Amino acid sequence: MRSNQTHPQRSRSFDAASLGSTVSMLSGREKDCCEDCGSCKCCSRRCVCISVFVLLGLAIMAAAVALAIIFGIPQRTPVNRYCTSNNMTGYLCDDRVTCIPASSVCNGISNCANGEDENSEICTDLPKNLPTYLIFKCGNPQFWIYIDEKCNDINNCGDCSDEVGILANCPSCGANWWPCTSVFYEYCKCIPRSLCRDGVQHCTDWSDEYKCTP
Repeated sequence: MRSNQTHPQRSRSFDAASLGSTVSMLSGREKDCCEDCGSCKCCSRRCVCISVFVLLGLAIMAAAVALAIIFGIPQRTPVNRYCTSNNMTGYLCDDRVTCIPASSVCNGISNCANGEDENSEICTDLPKNLPTYLIFKCGNPQFWIYIDEKCNDINNCGDCSDEVGILANCPSCGANWWPCTSVFYEYCKCIPRSLCRDGVQHCTDWSDEYKCTP
């Protein structure tokens, strides 16, 4: 019984020393893990350390993406390109002075000094990416024209919706035009006076041959 009483004391003394050694060893390894997480070939704890940091990084990235989706990523404020020239709506170049006709935008020719009128951001998937003030939707929604091609006495839409009707809201024929319903596809409610009295019927009522003067 005495030997049984003394043996635990030795064990406690031995275990304390071993425990101190073990704690020191583990502390050293934990220190190594925190100091050197670039390799996991020495200790599995390092692998765990690296994995935790990788997962933490991925979690932060996922959170950033989620916040961007929820609150929206701030978009660049579009530049106002609206301008008028000769009472016609046009496109304002980067110099904030040059105003080119709507039909000069995305026509394959750089009319602005920096070529912004041919930028792929607006010239791809026409007319979807064009500013709405540059286009006119025809009576047939499958067709469109540039706004400066409306009310020019030419049948650009093909159904005269760009020259006649509420949508077009065009003024009366100009001084160089004769008002009548054209028999030819090219014109709508006016014909050029240069066609008057040329021996060819251009108006449904023949007024171009009997009333109109060149």
